[in-house]
Amino acid sequence: MTDFNRRQLMSLGAGAAALAGLGVPMDVLAQAGAKGQLTIGFPADLPTWDPNARTLAAVQSLYKLVFDQPLAQNEDASVKPALVTKYAFTNPTTLELDLRSDVKFHDGTPLTAEDFKYSFFERQQQPVPQGGRKLDTSFIWRKVSAIETPTANKVIMKFSEPMPSAVAWLYFLASFVVPKAHLEKVGVEEFTKKPIGSGPYKFVEYQQGARLVLEANEAYWGGAPKIKNVTIEFIRDPTARVAAFESKRIDVAIDVPIREAQRLGGQPGVTASIYPITDIVLLQITKNGGFADDKARLAAHHAIDKAAISKALFGGFAPTISVPAALGSPGYPTGYEFKFDAAKATALLKELGHGPDKPLKIKLASTNGVFPNDFDTARAIVQMWKKVGIEADLEAIETSVYQERLRAGTLPEATLFSWGNAAADPEFYGGYLLDPKSIFSAFKSDELAPKFQPLLVETDEAKRLSGYKAAHQFASERGFTIPLFQTVKTVVHTNQVNIVKHVNGHILPQTYSFKS
Repeated sequence: MTDFNRRQLMSLGAGAAALAGLGVPMDVLAQAGAKGQLTIGFPADLPTWDPNARTLAAVQSLYKLVFDQPLAQNEDASVKPALVTKYAFTNPTTLELDLRSDVKFHDGTPLTAEDFKYSFFERQQQPVPQGGRKLDTSFIWRKVSAIETPTANKVIMKFSEPMPSAVAWLYFLASFVVPKAHLEKVGVEEFTKKPIGSGPYKFVEYQQGARLVLEANEAYWGGAPKIKNVTIEFIRDPTARVAAFESKRIDVAIDVPIREAQRLGGQPGVTASIYPITDIVLLQITKNGGFADDKARLAAHHAIDKAAISKALFGGFAPTISVPAALGSPGYPTGYEFKFDAAKATALLKELGHGPDKPLKIKLASTNGVFPNDFDTARAIVQMWKKVGIEADLEAIETSVYQERLRAGTLPEATLFSWGNAAADPEFYGGYLLDPKSIFSAFKSDELAPKFQPLLVETDEAKRLSGYKAAHQFASERGFTIPLFQTVKTVVHTNQVNIVKHVNGHILPQTYSFKS
């Protein structure tokens, strides 16, 4: 992470609803901040309360409220100690970790090396119930051959082959420590009904699709959160999140449309933060149907005026990208640009016998409301493609449907998707998006395997980062991926709340406070 251009990214960048339903006046709800109550309108609900089960990036912030990871990140995405105070590779396949000795789960039991071992090794070795699905961490930590625990606060991770991204994974998706004794005692099903972690907030109440209610963990090893009570209202529709904020039902609205954020930010007592994060927006490409030929995919890429989309739909806040990585991150090739060129797109399509009068017909899928202006972005791309001779049938899909189709190999030619990479490590960009063996890759090509797979075990950091830059550029130049821009985060809040922005996009109320 030392090469990450953090300064560049930083510069860019039960609760109230239930009471309202009972007829409590909105002006009373607006005073909640003075009583230590914060209500946040959040766009996505949790797929499960098992934090090791799924790697859905959109909800990792919610897990971080209740559970801890071995390592954490600062506001600029740099790594910092958490449960782990010290770490080092003693050889390419051995990672030694020192744990804090003062951490307790919410039930008062101490967190030890045995809980770490259970979370990162033993759970993955357990049989999967009939009809069930493996934990996503089973794929993430598949190279772990053993974990030794010589003391209660010492962990030695053994790998079957080098895993240079292991440290980054300790603060990335689904890498949370759960209480071994408690989970084994009550079972997974009961655990997910009332989860216990060691994080800054304790679980109080959860209504699927409605809300999550939390209270501060006063005994938190990192210090008790300044905001004592947090309610997360799950409001999937962005227009509804705006309405909830304007009606004072919520204090903070996440991922509202850019124009609405700008409008609300101009109102007295309201602040709107609009900034790019390390997540990226791209078109996940497949060889299906009309995109079997390289020329068709390259034409589709050249036909997209990314800068125009950023200006029109994101107020120019979304930096355009030419490879699947955030600008300034370790895997981004400096100076490389895949240019918008409608004439070149037209010429490539003409070679395939297509044009505006005889369009290449494909299907395009897109989420709607998962991130600001996602479906509007897809519609803009449809119009740009139409001008050069690509006719796209646009379909709105849920994130869950995307995941199902990805695993089944039934995605259409292109799918607009926001890819989360809070760690900004290049392996979590192209290494997972383009390695044909990855469960996250859509474009399966034998040409990509030798470009990415050697990097997964490359322990020379300079060589690893250089390799990813070259591999990312190769994939873009061959039309194996169509990167668009960095994701833009919008956070609208009342001026009573001090919001801390994180360039990796995390929403962490444990770092927030109320103004006096």
